[in-house]
Amino acid sequence: RARALLQQLPPQDCDERFCPDLAEEERRQLRAFSARRRQEALGQGLACPVPGPCHGCPCRKCGRRLNKGDPGISASRLGDQFWHPSCFSCHFCHQQLVDLIYFQQDGRIYCGRHHAELFRPRCASCDQLIFMEECIEAEGRRWHLEHFCCLECDEPLRGQRYVMRSGRPCCRGCFESLFAEPCQACGDPIGADGEEVTHQGLHWHSRAACFCCSLCRKPLRGQPLTCRRGRLFCSDTCSRGQDASSTASDSSDSAFASAPSPEG
Repeated sequence: RARALLQQLPPQDCDERFCPDLAEEERRQLRAFSARRRQEALGQGLACPVPGPCHGCPCRKCGRRLNKGDPGISASRLGDQFWHPSCFSCHFCHQQLVDLIYFQQDGRIYCGRHHAELFRPRCASCDQLIFMEECIEAEGRRWHLEHFCCLECDEPLRGQRYVMRSGRPCCRGCFESLFAEPCQACGDPIGADGEEVTHQGLHWHSRAACFCCSLCRKPLRGQPLTCRRGRLFCSDTCSRGQDASSTASDSSDSAFASAPSPEG
């Protein structure tokens, strides 16, 4: 319950004590924002049996009827309507509302987290609402300017090239040293600026010298291909040719290994 409350009602959305790094103007905006929400949108659902006059009324969410005496939830800010207890949930995340605490907007109910995000963006790093005029937007998420940093070395990335890793930004240096996949052909890491081709969980540089048939060296980008034991072929013919070459090589190696030693 405590975890769900912290998720649905982030304390930093309404109490400046949980936002120690805010500038004074941001604190003022947070106080005003929180007070307005409490006054205009905050409510607590009431659990009670459905009264006689509401017998047969539809649940506001699922539409199934509620009969007299059924357990129901009413929300005073939304008039004489009822929900099944399991239907009294956030319109955005669909989680049941802990302690029936809700925020209403345009006739819909939300948890505190997602109601706040209707009006202010949330920083993907610190999880606080953003009250600054400027922020950074990348991959559909937003950050405070000072929080858009490399996930490994904390280097600020504003105005810099970066790579997204598990939803968080990574500088090119950290990406190439820690996360870049090696090319299956040449063995070199595929850098942040390198074009990459993947097949069956393996990786190649997209250049013709790497992503090509292992036997005839035909470039394979945009072409049909066969992959056997981590090697690429343009056709079954080349694949069989590689097998024949490997068999011949194995036979020669075996014959050489079984020959008597001249020193014997």
